[in-house]
Amino acid sequence: MSDLIKKTILAGLGALSLTKEKAEEITKDLIKRGEVAKTEEAKFVKDLMERAEKNRVEVEKKIEKIVEKTLIKMNVPTRKELDVLKAKVDKLSKK
Repeated sequence: MSDLIKKTILAGLGALSLTKEKAEEITKDLIKRGEVAKTEEAKFVKDLMERAEKNRVEVEKKIEKIVEKTLIKMNVPTRKELDVLKAKVDKLSKK
């Protein structure tokens, strides 16, 4: 099966929302159309799921970086900074 077809399927579906059931449904449709051999069904589904997971992880990392940069630009304190401040306040309150 060509990588182009796999990439097209993932792009068309939105790799973030690809479920195993949907991958199996797509594969069965491709088998009916003669684009995937029946003997390749399990491997094709597995490949689709692996690619979808890889794409999901990559998208999440990109989103995290964008959010982090945005928070820095907005001068929003991080969880760590808030925890340090809370510890200082707690220490001062005990005095």
